[in-house]
Amino acid sequence: LGTRLKCFIKILMRAIRVSEFGGPAVLKLCSDVPVPVPGPRQVLIHVRACGVNPVETYIRSGGHGRKPTLPYTPGTDVAGVVEAVGDGVTAVKAGDRVFTTATVSGGYAEFTVAAEDCVHWLPDALDFPQGSAIGIPYFTAYRALVHKARAKAGETVLIHGASGGVGVAACQLSRALGLRVLGTAGTPEGMKLALSNGAHLIFNHREEGYTDKIMEATGGAGVDIIVEMLSNVNLSKDLQMMAFGGRVTVVGARGSIEINPRDTMAKESSIMGVALFCATQEEKKECAALLYAGMEAGWLRPIVGSHYPLEKAAQAHHDIIESPGAAGKIVLTI
Repeated sequence: LGTRLKCFIKILMRAIRVSEFGGPAVLKLCSDVPVPVPGPRQVLIHVRACGVNPVETYIRSGGHGRKPTLPYTPGTDVAGVVEAVGDGVTAVKAGDRVFTTATVSGGYAEFTVAAEDCVHWLPDALDFPQGSAIGIPYFTAYRALVHKARAKAGETVLIHGASGGVGVAACQLSRALGLRVLGTAGTPEGMKLALSNGAHLIFNHREEGYTDKIMEATGGAGVDIIVEMLSNVNLSKDLQMMAFGGRVTVVGARGSIEINPRDTMAKESSIMGVALFCATQEEKKECAALLYAGMEAGWLRPIVGSHYPLEKAAQAHHDIIESPGAAGKIVLTI
C-alpha cells in the first residue's frame, strides 16, 4: 500500500477548483491537481459520477454559513470504485463499488478522498450516476421525515419540490413509511415524475390557488408534515396549510421571508431546520440501514436527470438554480 500511495503523489488529475467566491464562472477545470492520498481511516475513490446539490451553489457564491478555505473542490455525493484505503479501514477494499455522503477533498474530480464512515457499498443493481444521487438526497429526506418530523404511518405529508433530488427521495421514502403523499412541482414533466415515484396526488405550485386545492384534498384538515425545499417562498403559506400539531421541516432556503407567528399558535405547529451535517454517527447508521433495506426491496430508485461532463460544472450550477423545474438529480459524469 505504501508504494501505491507514493505513486499517487506523482499523478495529476482533473478537478474543478474554486479560487474565489462568486457566480458559476468561478468553477475552473484544472488538469494539474495532485491525486489526494488517503490518511488513516480514509478511502481513495476513483470517481465515476458526482451529484450536484443546491447547497454547493450557495457555498460557491460565498453566501452560505460554511465557507471552505480557498481554493477548494466542491462535491459530496460521489459514486465510483475504491482505488486504495488508508490504515485502519475495514469496511471497504480496493475494487469495491461505493457511494459517499461526504468527501474530504471534494467530489468534482477524477479521484477523491472520503472518511470511511461516509463511504457505503453500492449494489450492482444501481449504476454510478444513480449511486451519486443517493447520498445527500436520501439521507436528508430520512432526517427530515424520521429524525425531525417523527413521521407516523397514516399521516399526510406535503413535499414541496417533489421532482428534485431530495423531493424524489422524500416521495419514495414517505410511501415506504406508510404516509399519504402529496407533492408539488413546477412543470408537467416534474409532476409526472413525482407521481411515478410515490406521490398519491401532485399539484402545480406555479398555479394560482394551488394551496386551496391541497386543502381540499385533505378535506380541510391540512397536512401533518411539510418537507420544504424553498422556504423563503413557501413558508408563510405552509403554516396556513398545517393540521393541528403539524410540522414543517426546512430543507432549503434562498433568502428570508416574513411570517405571522400566530399561524403557528393556532394549531401548535412547529418549524424545524434540517441539516445533515448535524446528524450523529448513530443516526447515520440508522438511516443507512433503512436505505439498504429500500435498495433490497426495490423502492429506493434514484432518478437521475441531466448529465454534465466535468468541464460543464459551471453550467450545471447555473441550471440547478435557474431551470424552470427539477426532474431528478443533476449529475456530473467523470
